[in-house]
Amino acid sequence: MEAILGKYLPERSVHPCLQLIKDNGVHLKIVNERVTRHGDYRRLPDGKHVITVNATLNKYRFLITLVHEIAHLVAFEKYGRRIKPHGLEWKRTFQYLMLPFLRPEIFPSKLLPLLAIHFKSPKASSSTDARLSIALQQFDAQENDKTYVFQLPFGSVFRIYNGKLFKKGNKRVKRFECVEVKTGRVYLFQPNAEVELITS
Repeated sequence: MEAILGKYLPERSVHPCLQLIKDNGVHLKIVNERVTRHGDYRRLPDGKHVITVNATLNKYRFLITLVHEIAHLVAFEKYGRRIKPHGLEWKRTFQYLMLPFLRPEIFPSKLLPLLAIHFKSPKASSSTDARLSIALQQFDAQENDKTYVFQLPFGSVFRIYNGKLFKKGNKRVKRFECVEVKTGRVYLFQPNAEVELITS
């Protein structure tokens, strides 16, 4: 297991992650990429704890995702199954479990200030923290010539992963209103959503 984790995690985080997995009886599955999520946690009817994490994540996002999902398990076990999945109990648990990893031996120094801000009140997904998400994407294995919604001019038409076309509109508090070209329905997009520009 240690050798497998070594392919996906920062080197100095492998042993403590393995300990977390063992201590909490986690059955870890590393799976092909799912566009809609980085990972998930499920408790099976027989009581087994299954965590899946996308194999395509860079090692820093993989670590954050793994600890995020273990935090669900620990919070549910400690506080009961009725807590909100990303409520206060989960946030505190995630902060506590993540704290030992927020060190320069594990994360690049340029990520640490953004991680410190993020973990003051962790979100349901690191992808909803636009600054942290874009900083993490610099470490992705694929080409880094990505286009994000926040970079597009107002009125641009863009395509998302499933082929649907949208026209960029105004910014609400944090997200952008975008109209689906085919249906005219309005959707809200995170500023760091990856898209393909069609016309500006």
